Amino acid sequence: MPPQDFPATDWNEQTKAEEWRAAWAQLCNRALEQYGHAERIDHRSYERQGIDQIPTVHLGVAASAMEKRGIRTERGDLNREIEVTNQKLRQLKARIAKLQKWLKEEQENTEPPTLADYIQGILSRRAREGKSQFSQSLYNLKDAAKMLNFLQANNIMDMAGLDEKFKSMIGEQLDIQHKLKPIDRRLGTLKKHIEQAEIYFKYKGKKHLTEAEQILFTAAHDYLKGVMNGKTALPVKAWKAEYAKLTAERETLNRRYLALKEEVKEAEQIRKSVYSILRQEQREQQPRRAQDMGR
Repeated sequence: MPPQDFPATDWNEQTKAEEWRAAWAQLCNRALEQYGHAERIDHRSYERQGIDQIPTVHLGVAASAMEKRGIRTERGDLNREIEVTNQKLRQLKARIAKLQKWLKEEQENTEPPTLADYIQGILSRRAREGKSQFSQSLYNLKDAAKMLNFLQANNIMDMAGLDEKFKSMIGEQLDIQHKLKPIDRRLGTLKKHIEQAEIYFKYKGKKHLTEAEQILFTAAHDYLKGVMNGKTALPVKAWKAEYAKLTAERETLNRRYLALKEEVKEAEQIRKSVYSILRQEQREQQPRRAQDMGR
């Protein structure tokens, strides 16, 4: 591409300075590109380019020659001070950029406050204001810690979440009850099967039975006959294995039921305490809002 022609007149006109500087920068950059250099020059000031940097001063021929010979000059010292300042500005700008990035990441990662955070904030404020009588009327310090731990452990965000957790605990309790009923019925049946089988085998083949023994044997025989429904081999071993398995399952469910019963009781108390705190907070906030609106 041939170089652009520029008028060579009006060298001393102030209005032409911007045009000549832009043209000079264009020619220099074209030459730099032609010879494979990545550097580029810009005729505009740092301020116009948006660069946070202080420009150095022009040394001049005499000062430049003295600096080359190792003689410090006033303008040379000024440029060195400017370079140090620019270095500090660059470091400060990098720190600010890093801080802005960190703040953005923190803002993105910030989770909304939980119900425990809100309740704890109320209690802390009341403690600072010296309103301990209200807190003591609801619960002691141990109960307050238990309440906050419960809310945090279950990641409860609001009252709807607390109500849902309470309902799910009640639901689990009812579910255990439903599971225990058929197990209890089956255990009762197996127990009777095993007892009658033991009576049957105890008196079977015995030559001389008393009247009472004969009654027991006959009753056991008739019972097992109805249970077996035509089958002859009594599965006593299988009955006992099933009985042991269901007994262990029943004990596990019963332990969970008893533990859950206590948990539901505590959760109900916690729920009542949270509601009491929020109602009291709402009552105290109403006069404040009225005062703010009246101002």
